[in-house]
Amino acid sequence: MNTSKYRFEGSEMNSKLLMGHPSGLFVLFFTEMWERFSYYGMRAILVLFLTSALIDGGWAWSREDALGLYGTYTMLVYFSPILGGWFADKYFGYRNSVVWGAFIMALGHGAMAFDTPWSLYIGIGLLVAGNGLFKPNMTSIINGMYINAQEKKDGAFTIYYMGVNAGAFLGILLCGYIGETQGWHYGFGLAGIFMFFGTLQFWLAQGIFGKVGLSAAKTKEYENKTTEEKATTTQEVVAPRVQRDRYIVVGILAFFTIFFWAAFEQAGGSMTIFAKDYTNRVLEGNAANIFRISNTLLTVVPLLIITYVLFKLFQITFKKYALSNVFLGTSFVIIWTIVLWMLKNQFSEVKTEVPASWFSILNSFYIITFAPLFSKLWESKYNPSAPVKFGAGLILLGLGFGILAYGSLSIPQGAQTASVSMIFLILAYLLHTLGELTLSPVGLSYVSKLVPAAKIGLMYGLWYIAIGMGNKAAGSMGGMIDQITAAYSMSTFFLIFTFVPVFAGLILIGLSPIMKKLMHGIK
Repeated sequence: MNTSKYRFEGSEMNSKLLMGHPSGLFVLFFTEMWERFSYYGMRAILVLFLTSALIDGGWAWSREDALGLYGTYTMLVYFSPILGGWFADKYFGYRNSVVWGAFIMALGHGAMAFDTPWSLYIGIGLLVAGNGLFKPNMTSIINGMYINAQEKKDGAFTIYYMGVNAGAFLGILLCGYIGETQGWHYGFGLAGIFMFFGTLQFWLAQGIFGKVGLSAAKTKEYENKTTEEKATTTQEVVAPRVQRDRYIVVGILAFFTIFFWAAFEQAGGSMTIFAKDYTNRVLEGNAANIFRISNTLLTVVPLLIITYVLFKLFQITFKKYALSNVFLGTSFVIIWTIVLWMLKNQFSEVKTEVPASWFSILNSFYIITFAPLFSKLWESKYNPSAPVKFGAGLILLGLGFGILAYGSLSIPQGAQTASVSMIFLILAYLLHTLGELTLSPVGLSYVSKLVPAAKIGLMYGLWYIAIGMGNKAAGSMGGMIDQITAAYSMSTFFLIFTFVPVFAGLILIGLSPIMKKLMHGIK
């Protein structure tokens, strides 16, 4: 196949390139895609299921209780990687941790397919535990493959990030549609099926990585040695006072990150409720036709691109890893079948009811669309400092909620239902995604720049804890939607999420000169 001046770790087959990268990266790409499919698919319908009436197959929970559980779950998802990474380092190794984590998550989704309280809680517990083993160790395998190709690592993580968003897009679209039209537990079960197939696909093809990920301690030792040697030759010796100042910057950014995620994660909570109960989702005539055509293109074009990548991977790996490829190919046959069936149903309907979960796919679509533009911006002379980026992200997020607050002005105080135009959610998700692109991807990058190599793992763990705290706050604050709308209005509820992020963003931008000094030359 292709040759390269870079040396990638792994088996001989891993040296055969696809899109300029080792073929093993795409084994990880599809494994991560199915994991994100299952996570975001379940996330899209959890609150909808819990709050739906008994006659509609739901459990008729209050919005406060449902969002409280949602917040606790998403918080623990970000807390668990610290333990999972430690167990991988000490005992399991990266690859075994990924396999066991994926399998435990498949069991968790399977448990949620049963309509009982105990199965729900067991399922959520398994998902949290499995995520802890899975999430940090996929990236560790990528790091292991690129030890001697550091210049290619940014591109590798960009491709990997596309797998994340492809999985999120398909999971929300299909689990949401199946859950809302055929039954909630079918949606949960579908997430489990693809998580199980992803487990088998990775397990059966892991030989492509050679020794990468087998001995976590030795891999870590080599990575640290390589990083430290590179740091010694390319970076200045950092005085304790300078490093202390840089830690302060990381702490400030982490603190404001909590505010961002407390608002942003309303996407899986109060914004989903707003889509379900307060948005006009029934389309007729030309409006319905425009949606059907747009939704078809939105679904089929990305899926065709991903299928093409799958075909190219098959050309490289099928001869040696046929069974892994069979499971991966079967997954795509099922995906295409469900997609074509869904689109056929939508075109055969006289009027179309847009699933409430559909709006969540806009985030992934906007990321795929605008990420290249932001990447170019960060490489240009207009690249702002970290505090300005974070502040801008918070302001964009707040403005998105400002659009929802404006769209909610017509909703009477205390109303449980309404019929607001879809355009407000579409625009809100656009601004929220632009805010995410301004803040989220650069966060971990600045952590790696501001802390010494030996402390990066610990600081990443603390960073994820900050995100987890934001997720828990999102559930608690979103759970107050009924209290605030009853006492004031729906518009007031969204104005809170407008003013707080905008105010926080302005404070952070105001602190920019001080923080730039504390960063001591880091840009």
